[in-house]
Amino acid sequence: MVTSLAERAELIASLADRRAALVREDEAPGAKDRARQLRDHVRAYVLPRVHALEAPLLVVLLGPTGAGKSTLMNTLARATVSPTGVLRPTTREAVLLATDADAATLRRGALAGIDAGRLVRAPAATASAGLAIVDAPDLDSVERANRVIADALVEAADLGIFVTSAIRYADKVPFDVIQRIAARGLPLLIVVNRMPTDESDLRIVLEDLRHVLRDTALRGINDARVQIVSVNEGRLDASGERLEPEAAAAVLERVDELARDRERRLALARRALEGALAGLGPLLSSVGADVEREAAEGEALRTIAKKAYDAELAALFEELRGGTFLRAEVLRHWESYVKADQITRFFSRGLGRIRGTIIAAIRGMPEAPVGVVEKEVTSDVVSVAVSRATEAARRVASEWSSRTGPADQLARDPSLWSASPDLAARIQPRLHEWVASIATDVQARGAGKRHLAFGVSLGVNALAVAAMVGVFAHTAGVTGTELGIVAATGFLNQKLLQAIFGEAAMREMIAGARERLEALLGDEFSKERTRYDRLVADPIELGALAEELRAASAPYAA
Repeated sequence: MVTSLAERAELIASLADRRAALVREDEAPGAKDRARQLRDHVRAYVLPRVHALEAPLLVVLLGPTGAGKSTLMNTLARATVSPTGVLRPTTREAVLLATDADAATLRRGALAGIDAGRLVRAPAATASAGLAIVDAPDLDSVERANRVIADALVEAADLGIFVTSAIRYADKVPFDVIQRIAARGLPLLIVVNRMPTDESDLRIVLEDLRHVLRDTALRGINDARVQIVSVNEGRLDASGERLEPEAAAAVLERVDELARDRERRLALARRALEGALAGLGPLLSSVGADVEREAAEGEALRTIAKKAYDAELAALFEELRGGTFLRAEVLRHWESYVKADQITRFFSRGLGRIRGTIIAAIRGMPEAPVGVVEKEVTSDVVSVAVSRATEAARRVASEWSSRTGPADQLARDPSLWSASPDLAARIQPRLHEWVASIATDVQARGAGKRHLAFGVSLGVNALAVAAMVGVFAHTAGVTGTELGIVAATGFLNQKLLQAIFGEAAMREMIAGARERLEALLGDEFSKERTRYDRLVADPIELGALAEELRAASAPYAA
């Protein structure tokens, strides 16, 4: 059984750690608290206990302010080890009664998460080996730090002794803790102090207390109905710090049995562990539901980003293909070059029909404005790409800003409302590499026509720029007269490329260049979108975790 419990504990611990690692700053406080509670309980109690059933049994006294916990602690210790009084909060630190060896073991295990400065050692003279008792700070303490320690001790305990009074048992804070103890599966003993001496009144209080507890899933030390021990008002010994032994006889007997009997301690530790694991079912389900909600929200947020960037990328491609983003003065640089007489002869008569020697053919050849056109065209591409990326960012931020968590992230990082500051610097060198790839393609395609295309060499770089311009101004037969400067330049440019490479090769070369450019820009837009994707946890990872949490929350069959 223990091996199976160990495997289940390790599985749940792994899920708890994964969930904790995925908790985001902007998540709902309730979801954060549940993730923390699951991880802390498994790490603080379940794993230490499952790996060391022989470790000291930890009994924790819990209760509201002034209920008499410290008095009962002194009674169980048979010495004054925890101060009593009326000052709120009376118990400021947790008081530990344990042998030196057991205290050291617990500090490495179940009590490792509690600040050493908030855990006071009681004199160990009356401690029993194998059994440690802790007087916890008040559950309803006015000091938050005290409540945190008390809550941690609920998670660490093997047995809880809940101490209340005839007038405090139905208070909201203690009752909420009772509910958590029930959910935790912690075996419990209830001590009600300051009970009326009148039998009729005492019976009324006990019946009402049982009514209050009726719908809770509390379990007793022997998995039977939780035991309630009543202590009448004024049953203190001569010191005023402890109960009369007879008044606390039922509690003393229970604790003394555990102190004497190792097998009883082991049996209770097993039951506490089984209860802790079984009690995690509802919490696992709740955490799983939190993860599912986060996965759905993350998917919705990522979908918003994907749609915005896909739409702007498509609009960018359309703009690039039409060439309308290109400045007229840049196009005129190239148009004046391809209109030159010697260049016009290439596409009007064809290379094969040029008469005379190569030297005669290139005499008077104008110098192509390669550097200027490449620089200006790539600059225009960068400008339009950054503009579209900025619009995509604005659309994402506008939609995200209506959601609380994402709105907080946008407020912390205003750069999310526009394209990345370094986008232009990232694209520019990649465009230069793209033009170089066109030149490589030109050279490869012209190798077989060296005596023609490259013998009268217009220049590889000039032809690469011609192909680059063709990517943005490929008119598919429409004349420049009908479409203006873009089409006019594109028309002449096509004629030049077609004369040198042939129509099919020209189209293939331009299509390849366009495909590489769109892949380049698509990659950069994907990086831009990643700025938003990384702000939400991966929905696929969350979905898988939610399924595993649901499976782990199913009832455990030993």
